[in-house]
Amino acid sequence: MPDIAKKKKKKHLFWKCLKFLFSRVVLVALLIAVQLLMLIVGVLRFTEYYYIFASVSTLIAMLTVCYVISMEYNAGYKIAWIVVVLVFQPVGAVIYFIFSGNTLSRKVKVAMSRITSITAALKEDKSGILRRLAAEAPDAWRQSAYIDRICMCPPYDASAARYLPTGEAFLESLLAELETAERYIFLEYFIIGHGEMWEKIRQILVRKAAAGVDVRVIYDDFGSITRLHKRYPKELGEVGIRCHVFHPFVPILDARQNNRDHRKICVIDGYTAFTGGINIGDEYINLTHPHGYWKDNAVMVKGDAAWSFTLMFLTMWDYLDHPAVHRDEKSYEQYRPAVQKNCPADGIIQPYTDNPLDSEPAGENIYLHMLYHASRYVWITTPYLIIDEQMEQALCTAARSGVDVRIVTPGIPDKKTINETTKSYYGRLLESGVRIYEYTPGFIHAKTFVCDDLYATVGSVNLDFRSLFLHFECGVWMYRASAVADIKTDMTRVLESSREITQTDCRVSFLRRLYRSVLDLIAPML
Repeated sequence: MPDIAKKKKKKHLFWKCLKFLFSRVVLVALLIAVQLLMLIVGVLRFTEYYYIFASVSTLIAMLTVCYVISMEYNAGYKIAWIVVVLVFQPVGAVIYFIFSGNTLSRKVKVAMSRITSITAALKEDKSGILRRLAAEAPDAWRQSAYIDRICMCPPYDASAARYLPTGEAFLESLLAELETAERYIFLEYFIIGHGEMWEKIRQILVRKAAAGVDVRVIYDDFGSITRLHKRYPKELGEVGIRCHVFHPFVPILDARQNNRDHRKICVIDGYTAFTGGINIGDEYINLTHPHGYWKDNAVMVKGDAAWSFTLMFLTMWDYLDHPAVHRDEKSYEQYRPAVQKNCPADGIIQPYTDNPLDSEPAGENIYLHMLYHASRYVWITTPYLIIDEQMEQALCTAARSGVDVRIVTPGIPDKKTINETTKSYYGRLLESGVRIYEYTPGFIHAKTFVCDDLYATVGSVNLDFRSLFLHFECGVWMYRASAVADIKTDMTRVLESSREITQTDCRVSFLRRLYRSVLDLIAPML
């Protein structure tokens, strides 16, 4: 009998390995590797004509550098790409034009621009709230007015926000709210993966779809590529759930693959919405423990403010559904709550979105506004700390001005190289008085700012270049909301469970310092 068990185990392992080797991830990676190899071989072949090759490659590199300088990119990002272009001539120029960022086709840009135009056309006029803020709290008004103007998401005072400090609390609230759905359920997540969390959600979605509720799902293909197979949207369609995949990942060297849908949104009947850092996967509710305890958070918004999240979802859905169709703005009105429910005022609740279609880093600027206007403290949690010069300067200036600036990063990272890049910033920040902590129980994935007991924001925006400049992101900004105190309380518990970093911790070997310096140089591309 033991021999039979061993044979079965070996057979199972063989088929598991075979399945992995022929999986979509391996095939895509292999095809991309072949394209890169062909590119390198092609370049090397040209070295037979060295003098011509050297002259041409230098010319290409210099022209590319001039082009990089002329672009409306962040200065740190430009420097990183200039280094790549000059060091890896002429392959660096090719890599730049493939992977540099928002080099989308004109057709795709036009189709995606509808997201902005529809949002602008349907933005509610909340100038009365802004005027009141301007008179009562000029600093809050400046922050709110920026979000209103740039993100086209107005402030709301007839809404409430409930802070959910863990993935477990989020799932409990989400399941309860999904059961109340009568008209529609919209879900948009960077990652959806098979497991207990998704199965509990899926069962409710299937049941609600069968009862006539309009159920739609959007997920990012890159985020879910190892978790869902290519035919999964069709499977959901067979049980009444409409589904779209954002920018299907294809084995072609294409800059469009840089732009991902990193948002986390759930909207129920236009009255309730969820956002935050939590995706749909078992690690987010600690059923699996790949990196210790997974600390995350979310916010549940109720009331008028949920409309902003409804618009975010619907405009993205229409882009994915049929980019060529220009839908009438009036058709969106049918998704407003059928019955206006009274919601007690709970400060100012203002959802926001950021996208890579323009040169305005709204997510970063919302963070910067909080740093600029802080008078007592700004506490931050982020899974990754890959910041540009402007953000670093704002953190350092606030700390030097006497503001209690604290940043919590993971104690157990999910990506070691990225974590080394994160650590490369510690020394300079510590010298300026910024206090840095590492969350010792595990991985902190929450993207949170809380400031002066007045302001807070929770969302999907990491402190790294991809979140700040390349991805579709979202969050919710709060002023004098009860959730702000709850966020501070949770942050206090996080700090108590974290180890404070000192300058002694930053003393590493020469080779490690060199490694971190190289990573620091190319940080904007990570």
